[in-house]
Amino acid sequence: MTYLAHDLDDPSIWRRVEMLRRGGARVRVAGFRRGQGVLPEEAVVLGKTSNGRMIQRLRAIAAAWPRIARRIPQQDETGPEVILARNLEMLALGARLARARKRQARLVYELLDIHGMMLGQGTVARALRRIEAGLLRRTSLVVLSSPAFETSHLRHYGRPDLPALLVENKPFTRPGNAAPRAGAAPGGLEEGGPLIIGWFGMLRCRWSLEVLDQLTRAEPGRFRVILRGRPAMDVMTDFLEVVEANPGLAFLGPYDWPGDLPGIYAEVDVAWLIDRYQAGQNSDWLLPNRLYEGCLNGAVPVVLEGTEVARRVAAWSCGIAVAAPEPDAVAAALSGLDPARLAVLRAAVAALPPTALEMDEAECRRLTAVIGRGFEAPAPVTES
Repeated sequence: MTYLAHDLDDPSIWRRVEMLRRGGARVRVAGFRRGQGVLPEEAVVLGKTSNGRMIQRLRAIAAAWPRIARRIPQQDETGPEVILARNLEMLALGARLARARKRQARLVYELLDIHGMMLGQGTVARALRRIEAGLLRRTSLVVLSSPAFETSHLRHYGRPDLPALLVENKPFTRPGNAAPRAGAAPGGLEEGGPLIIGWFGMLRCRWSLEVLDQLTRAEPGRFRVILRGRPAMDVMTDFLEVVEANPGLAFLGPYDWPGDLPGIYAEVDVAWLIDRYQAGQNSDWLLPNRLYEGCLNGAVPVVLEGTEVARRVAAWSCGIAVAAPEPDAVAAALSGLDPARLAVLRAAVAALPPTALEMDEAECRRLTAVIGRGFEAPAPVTES
């Protein structure tokens, strides 16, 4: 199997590689880089791209297009090859690579994020959707991380009818021990302290930064926010200045996945899952990593009504729903939380079945079989 990745420096790429290998696939990786440093393992680097700069990314694709088959020779001359392409630009390269093969190549589209330029009725958005529709006609399967990507995107704009496989962003099962889903945060609400909110992962939502800044300033000492991960400085250019000016906010830098997850979530009462970066579109459709990671490690999720993640949390009966994307609604939802209510919600999180939050070896094998060889029919994407 050849995995074409849009960003080799994104840890989620290597999590998918591990899932496929646990499922029995031989995987080689090729793609573009957006960072520096040593990669987790050897990969074919096709060039350098930048986050958010679609024109620059298209130029990089055009540069790689004529030499993609030479850079990535066929692995097995005796059987079909599987090409798994993550995001639209890699699907274009995947289609080119599949056409260059002497033997059959099965092309699979991994749709985990929809760029804002593809949405709406502008000229560029319509052109990109036409390109995607044309490439989908050469594709055997679409892999989705959320049911909303099919209901809100693929079912519209004259897309071809393709099998869709739901592969949620669940971490791998911890071998030999149960997930730590209990216990109060040190110094948190259940110990008579402030409500400690954890905002972890890719930090790119300016609305969240502003609302959390306002929340902690309005009632000093009642709320505390811990931020961990990778802030998108191109979106929030004043991120560090905002944090340093507010004692209620603490940015503690990046963390190692998955080893640091139990420790960082043990420090918080609730996990902030609200994202307004692409409000009404991608942000409303996602089921983010932090949903599974937070619940797996005992943090109660905070979500926004009307989003896909809010629907999932409502089905699990374990979270705090903010009624509207307004600062007053956030304050009302979090101010109404007392130690007794938090304990009830923590118990609901702890009662979630492991299969809802973790991916085990059997699931890896099933999903790899569907992606790689199509031996099993995909489950409907509306099922979790």
